[in-house]
Amino acid sequence: MHPDRYKWIALSNATLAVLLATLDGSITIIAMPDIFRGIHLDPLVPANSSYLLWMILSYLVVTSVLIVSLGRLGDMVGRVKIYNLGFVIYTVASLLLAVDWMTGRSGAIYLIGFRVLQGIGGACLLANAAAIITDAFPARQRGMALGINNIVGVSGTFIGLVLGGVLAPIDWRLVFLISVPVGIFGTVWAYLGLREVSTPRRAPIDWAGNVTFALGLILIMVAVTYGIRPAGGHPIGWASPRVLGLLGGAIACLVAFMLVERSSANPMFRLALFRIRAFTFGTLSTFLSSVARGGLMFMLIIWLQGIWLPQHGYAFTDTPLWAGIYMLPLTIGLLIAGPTSGYLSDRFGARPFSTAGMVLTAVGFVLLMLLPTDFSYAAFAAVLLLIGVSMGLFASPNRAAVMNSLPREHRGVGGAMNQTFQNSAQVLSIGIFFTLMIIGLASTLPATMSAGLQAHGVDAATAHQVATLPPVSILFAAFLGYNPIQHLLGPHALAGLSAHDQSALTGSTFFPTLISGPFQDGLHAAFLFAIVACLIAAAASLLRGGRAIDDGEASETPRGAESRAQVAAGT
Repeated sequence: MHPDRYKWIALSNATLAVLLATLDGSITIIAMPDIFRGIHLDPLVPANSSYLLWMILSYLVVTSVLIVSLGRLGDMVGRVKIYNLGFVIYTVASLLLAVDWMTGRSGAIYLIGFRVLQGIGGACLLANAAAIITDAFPARQRGMALGINNIVGVSGTFIGLVLGGVLAPIDWRLVFLISVPVGIFGTVWAYLGLREVSTPRRAPIDWAGNVTFALGLILIMVAVTYGIRPAGGHPIGWASPRVLGLLGGAIACLVAFMLVERSSANPMFRLALFRIRAFTFGTLSTFLSSVARGGLMFMLIIWLQGIWLPQHGYAFTDTPLWAGIYMLPLTIGLLIAGPTSGYLSDRFGARPFSTAGMVLTAVGFVLLMLLPTDFSYAAFAAVLLLIGVSMGLFASPNRAAVMNSLPREHRGVGGAMNQTFQNSAQVLSIGIFFTLMIIGLASTLPATMSAGLQAHGVDAATAHQVATLPPVSILFAAFLGYNPIQHLLGPHALAGLSAHDQSALTGSTFFPTLISGPFQDGLHAAFLFAIVACLIAAAASLLRGGRAIDDGEASETPRGAESRAQVAAGT
């Protein structure tokens, strides 16, 4: 097959794979109310909150933990082999998810288990897709190719929100079933169309490194799930013995991992790659931008589903779909800017585009902070478009610069290391942004809620009891598009109220109006954190140095070239 034809086959197939893998990380978020209704489990009951979190996080945690190992394995036995296996695992898991016949907690455990299997397939795809594209394209076109691939992947996160909102009300199983025919098509196409361009270099598997890294990352992720839940009478659990123990265990595992990797002859995690300046600063930028992007998605969902859409006449059951639709300007901006900036970075280098992209993203967060909670949609859409364009301006050149800087034989593991930081940041962003929101709600919500309930006839004791419930329950309600007043008060308390007060409390405006003030306090804290993350990412992009391409078509500096030579030699 002619190389010019093969490179487009590699790009199109890998882009389909990345779209599937990233789309599935978000499609369940919007579909969550319908999924829980389908398995007859109330996600707002405190005992069920762990099922809600792990339904969202299990896929992201597994991909974060396994990507580096599978990228390293691709370097050893063949990237296309591991990639093709990923398509098979992903498709089978999607089919099994769609046939869950159980209900209640057993139904939730079944879904979480096969989300883990689906995450293994997604990790195989994400770990090797960028390396397959980099192998297929000459350096002068990689920015454009990786730009298309990366932006479609990032956009998949937001496309999943719309798709989940459309399919879940029809039947929650469709959010999993839709991946099956696409996965079968991609699997057959990959087996027939892709070939091994790289030269596999067999080596012993670094079991000690794999185990210590996986344990450390898993312990951090589990700590996040407990950290945002109440503990010991506090609205968050970060200071609880359980979370401190998990974090201590994670630190011990990661320290052991670093020691193992420094002494291993065949390390899983190529620490020597961090000697390459463009790789190090590009990966730091990837991590920080992903933290900001992940937090943005969750904050916008809560803002739209819990407050703005109900205030503008949308029923709570309809808010998941419309939240995805109203966030489309963000996706449009990404799709416009991503391939264009990737193409331009091939000619002018990544640094000016990635740096400007992060600065403009920070400006977008500032503009979001200036909007009132009950905003004009035209202004909101314009800010989302700006943020989408800015993120697209950053993502494609940054990804291309990272992959271009890697020696050919380490592209699988290097690309997977970069992807690990990106995926881990999405999980950490949930912990960071939910924590900031919970702190903001806990400071002002109890008094606001107690006064609002008493104004509509609820007795003081019941109003106080409801108002002092954990703010995370309120946050989950807004996140899922529920009206939590019926859950919080219960049928007995509502039955004692007048018809007018019942209608007011359970209507579409009471809850959004009640939490809009406290929510804005938490929102500003979260966006301020995102602004700082974007500005540090911009500084890291600025410090990446000049162009660094391993193929000999261009070079960075003598020092950069020397570093890449040392890495290739294994020193």
